[in-house]
Amino acid sequence: MPLHRLTSVTIGVPDVAATAAYYAEFGLTSTGNSSEDAAFSTRDGGQQLKLVPSPTRRLVEIGVGVDDPDDLERIASSLRRLDLTVKRENASLIAEEPIAGFRAVVEVAEPLAQDAVTATPYNGPGRIERTNDRAPGILRDGPVRPRKLGHVVIGSTDRAATQRFFTDGLGFKISDEVLGVAAFMRCSTDHHNVLVQQAPVNFLHHTSWQVDDVDEVGRGAMAMLDGHPERHTWGLGRHHIGSNFFWYLQDPAGTFSEYYSDLDCIVEDQLWEPGVFEGARALFDWGPPPPPSFLLPEDVAATMTGAHQPG
Repeated sequence: MPLHRLTSVTIGVPDVAATAAYYAEFGLTSTGNSSEDAAFSTRDGGQQLKLVPSPTRRLVEIGVGVDDPDDLERIASSLRRLDLTVKRENASLIAEEPIAGFRAVVEVAEPLAQDAVTATPYNGPGRIERTNDRAPGILRDGPVRPRKLGHVVIGSTDRAATQRFFTDGLGFKISDEVLGVAAFMRCSTDHHNVLVQQAPVNFLHHTSWQVDDVDEVGRGAMAMLDGHPERHTWGLGRHHIGSNFFWYLQDPAGTFSEYYSDLDCIVEDQLWEPGVFEGARALFDWGPPPPPSFLLPEDVAATMTGAHQPG
């Protein structure tokens, strides 16, 4: 696959300073804040989040890395076949998704190199991996630092058209689908890097950030909830599609942010059989059920009823 990772995401928010403070506490590292915007990096992925002013929260831009300039020309041709305008620059191309209106920036970029993390030893029946010591997860006391941006979830009023933008245009592959509702798509060996779901309005549902293991999912969420119980959205649980552990929180702008670990990886395409799911199994395997505000965020519901008018 010439595509190899998400490079970054840019989110428009009404209050950059308040939202920036949230993501600093979430564990991202500031790479430069101003009165107009803010940028953050992950431990392994470099600068992967940018916040810019916007009257309402929205996805402004998503970045995708490719191997070389030949890949850019191939993608540009595919986008033009969808009757989309493509702007070419030296080592990147820019196209606007026609439904939700965000930019996709595809750029020649180095593949993400992650050093292998020593596996956390977990004891089990007939399997003792940790002897004469306490579990590492309960001994950690430093802040949780996400490793990389894992995926972005987008609500679209025309799911099929937005999905075509990613698959037929950019070259993403479908890993799994929720019948008539959503598609999980990948541009790397991760099970999914983008999910597009059918929605009554276009909006950014959540961004997801990789941490080392389930202990870091729990430690990160509990630290974020200390003094801020209103941030809790959904978790702890384990998804069925993608298999990852999750915990979702909500930033001041209303966008959900997810800590995740242990996501399925698809290294050999021919060995993976995409599935079509429905019912509760499409959302989670175990954990508390998702609250209504996760399925339909409150500001989206307000926009539908006319109580909130986008600027």
